[in-house]
Amino acid sequence: MGRPRDARRDDAIHAAALELLTEVGYDQLSIEAIAARAGVAKTTVYRRYRDKAALVAVAVERRQGGTPPETGAGGLRENLLTVVGWLAREIAEQEIGVLGALFAGMRGDPRLAEEMRRILRRDEAAMTDLLPGAELAPGAVALFGEVAPAVIVHRIVVAGERCDERFVRHLVDDILLPLLRQKEDRA
Repeated sequence: MGRPRDARRDDAIHAAALELLTEVGYDQLSIEAIAARAGVAKTTVYRRYRDKAALVAVAVERRQGGTPPETGAGGLRENLLTVVGWLAREIAEQEIGVLGALFAGMRGDPRLAEEMRRILRRDEAAMTDLLPGAELAPGAVALFGEVAPAVIVHRIVVAGERCDERFVRHLVDDILLPLLRQKEDRA
């Protein structure tokens, strides 16, 4: 069996990957540089991850750390306010350099795009449990998973603005509710 993995090495590898991702970008990121920064052998990294894309995805996933909030029986609007507020905080806590490097890397590396989409699908599945289905239009959870993060990232990265309570209410009331609610006249 061998000896158990050292969690400190995992943490050092993940931290090194994120630091270097921000410093040099995804294309210039190498397993060798990550290993050197983490103070471990290349073989230590390769034993844990099949490739650079898998390593970066796990590092990003572990960094996210936040658990989705519990939603109540307050209805769709209240649950959306809770979930969107949490999502805005989670995205705002990511370094803009990491987000930019990930976006650029996903465009050029199909493996990274596949790994990041796996994480997004998992997060989307978690959203299904947070939003009450009776009031939702067909496909609404998937649409929420596309629209809400995109608007939040745009607000933070492109506009350079905070996602304060006022903005979260605007996103929920003026954009998401009209988009996601079940309409009687829809086929």
